[in-house]
Amino acid sequence: MKKISLLGVLLVLLGQMVFGQSNPQWIRYPAISPDGNQIVFTYKGDLFTVPSNGGEAKQLTFHEAHDYKAVWSKDGQKIAFASDRYGNFDIFIMDASGGPAERLTFHSNDEIPYDFSSDGAHVIFGAQRMDIAAHRQYPTGSQPELYQVPVKGGRVDQILTIPAEYVQSSSDGSKMIYHDKKGGENEWRKHHQSGIARDIWLYDAASNSHQMLSTFYGEDRNPVFSPDESEIYYLSEQNGSFNVFSMPLENPSSITALTQFENFPVRFLTISEDGLMSFSYDGELYTLRAGEQAQKVAVSLVTQAVSNPDNFISINGGVSEMSLSPDGKEIAFIARGEVFVTSVDGSLTKRITETPEQERFVEFSPDGQYLLYSSERDGRWQIFKAERKREEEKFFFAATLIEESPMLDLEVDAYLSKLSPDGKKLAYVENRRSVVVLDLDSKEKVTLLSPDDLFHMRDGDQYFTWSPDSKWLLATYNPTMVNGEAVLLDASGEEPFRNLTKSGYDDGSAIWVNKGKQMLWFTNRDGLRSYATSGRSERDVYTLFFDKEAWDLFNLNEDEYKLWKELQKSKESEKDSEKTKSDSKEDKVEDLKFDWEGIEDRKARLTIHSSMLGDAVLSKDGEKLFYLSRFEKGYDLWSTNLRTKETKKEISLDANFGSLTWDKDQKNLFLLSNGSISKINPESMKRESIKIRGEMTYDRQAEWAHLFDHVWQRTKGIFYTPDMHGVDWEKARVDYGKYLPHIGNNYEFAEMLSEMLGELNVSHSGARYSRSIPLPDQTASLGIFWDYGHQGDGIKITEVIPGGPLDKADLSIKAGMIIQKIDGEAVSESVDFAKLLNRKE
Repeated sequence: MKKISLLGVLLVLLGQMVFGQSNPQWIRYPAISPDGNQIVFTYKGDLFTVPSNGGEAKQLTFHEAHDYKAVWSKDGQKIAFASDRYGNFDIFIMDASGGPAERLTFHSNDEIPYDFSSDGAHVIFGAQRMDIAAHRQYPTGSQPELYQVPVKGGRVDQILTIPAEYVQSSSDGSKMIYHDKKGGENEWRKHHQSGIARDIWLYDAASNSHQMLSTFYGEDRNPVFSPDESEIYYLSEQNGSFNVFSMPLENPSSITALTQFENFPVRFLTISEDGLMSFSYDGELYTLRAGEQAQKVAVSLVTQAVSNPDNFISINGGVSEMSLSPDGKEIAFIARGEVFVTSVDGSLTKRITETPEQERFVEFSPDGQYLLYSSERDGRWQIFKAERKREEEKFFFAATLIEESPMLDLEVDAYLSKLSPDGKKLAYVENRRSVVVLDLDSKEKVTLLSPDDLFHMRDGDQYFTWSPDSKWLLATYNPTMVNGEAVLLDASGEEPFRNLTKSGYDDGSAIWVNKGKQMLWFTNRDGLRSYATSGRSERDVYTLFFDKEAWDLFNLNEDEYKLWKELQKSKESEKDSEKTKSDSKEDKVEDLKFDWEGIEDRKARLTIHSSMLGDAVLSKDGEKLFYLSRFEKGYDLWSTNLRTKETKKEISLDANFGSLTWDKDQKNLFLLSNGSISKINPESMKRESIKIRGEMTYDRQAEWAHLFDHVWQRTKGIFYTPDMHGVDWEKARVDYGKYLPHIGNNYEFAEMLSEMLGELNVSHSGARYSRSIPLPDQTASLGIFWDYGHQGDGIKITEVIPGGPLDKADLSIKAGMIIQKIDGEAVSESVDFAKLLNRKE
């Protein structure tokens, strides 16, 4: 039975959506007004208000940024909220009736509002800003601290040096209730009970003391004061799903459940002055009074998309993988999940695929006549081929008609295809944990590595590569994830695989070099490494010789090698004189021969220093190693002369990742780094950028539908088991898939995925999104601690951090001094001075 992806069904639903929404179903972050008459909430990235008894919602913000976590001022006249309009979440404030929003905070770390102070003069928020000098726990993203900023703008003050979230002040400001944050666990994980679960606390400002109110070992969060402040209401999972509970402050152990929801968690509890609570459940709004039944709030709204359904973008970078054509004139690459082909001279770029699903693992066929790639369609990975249909069109980048067809017809996942050099066999990964070879003529299939031999964690984490004679493969054998080994596979499947490294360390990613007479591979046996296998390792490039004669040549000293080269020139000259026209054809590839006796001694370390390695290749004559290494910031291109051991940095790249590949004759080295492709002359090391001039349209809603399906399918295929906490994963697909038409941006999509993955009740799960905009705020550091209690203009220094920007002998800056200006601008008490530090070096 053919698998049916949810994507098609979801696209039908999305196609039926109109701008008018009678029943919006992904309402998040509701907050009820102090008088209980209005509820502000976020839908599709904008703020709306709706009467608390239901009705038509009014849109307050109309910005492409994500606006959320709105809170009301005590008099109900203002709303503060978080928005990423400058590349990170800052605090903004606006009239509750609508209008322009004023920015209050300017730091490039996220700032999230929780409440207004009791006197209405400040907005209380959580953030990762500068701590006080006396506190030992420096704030991080998972350990934010508590601050406040004047509603009219001004200097930010610190309230608490500990993580306190969803803070609410008492009416007189003497107390605050909050839930703590002990670590970075997925906020939307459900039902877990551990030491990292949140608890409810009461803070007394007069005594500067904190009292833990909750005792449940699971999640307790989002507390609010009752109108008379004699008790609190909060959300807890102590009866299963998140529900609303009450707790008397005089007797915290006397807990009462106020709601009994089962299938979904109650989220975002707030309360009005007269005790009317609001929250969201299953993507919709509800209100509740203690002792009564919760009431659903009917919401209708009219909104418009903030962007076109078909988004047009240029493709001039963002390359994630590449494949060079056999003639060296074309490069196939993947950008933004699509297949493109560009000319090496950069004159033309052609889009090959046009799907909302992702394509990966692109390569040219050995004769250059077609492309192979994998695509995740109809709920599974499949292998496709793309061919030029007009014989007169010799290049993909200039082809007018390209036909795509499935390479295989399988009902299971199949990807990471690699054609043998003779084009007769296809190796690929089947069901994520088997390496299979298919004879394209006979259709006979053999499994070379089985699930017992391979650990799988993410798509594309298996590795293998064909030998020049198409009879063998080098692969990485890794049954436990801990340490891999480089192994040799017989493509016919007649011989068992042979372990070539046998080190007990992590060995893998072996490549054939020197016409198959030797291999290179990466190993962490010599570098710094985590013995718990939980961290990164420094690696080296090693080589192993299958041919003893090649090994002997490798071990010649410099003088011996020069003599050998002269003898070779003489022999080659004799061969050239004997050549006839019939000999001008390309030499036939010879079958590889393996000298197994003593092979364990024919290995050598090629890099002279262990480091973080990206990729490595060997020059045609085998004398020079080119490799991507990271010592300081990013990866750079290095080389080592294997005869003299001279090692040097050839090109500074500061790359996040990279890969290297030769053209067929090994005359040019092609480099992929930081999403860009360049061609390098290995003699002069001259680098020439490959200009990409591509373009594409994409449907954002269709892509979300695919990504949702991808996450669900992948989780089911490699992680989920039917007895996992009793979770019905098929039901989760339906429960959360219904929200897709109501998603407005990537933040909301990531949060919805996190809610679905949170059903599994496992750690290290969830989805995150970080928006990238041109010239975002970046707040420079002064390298000081300052006095938050300082009154008046300027920044009073309490400590100069050693080695920081102001720790200079010629400055003589000391504790107690006051910084009055930054780059000539006065540091006023009426301004968040982070504004003066943005985009400063």
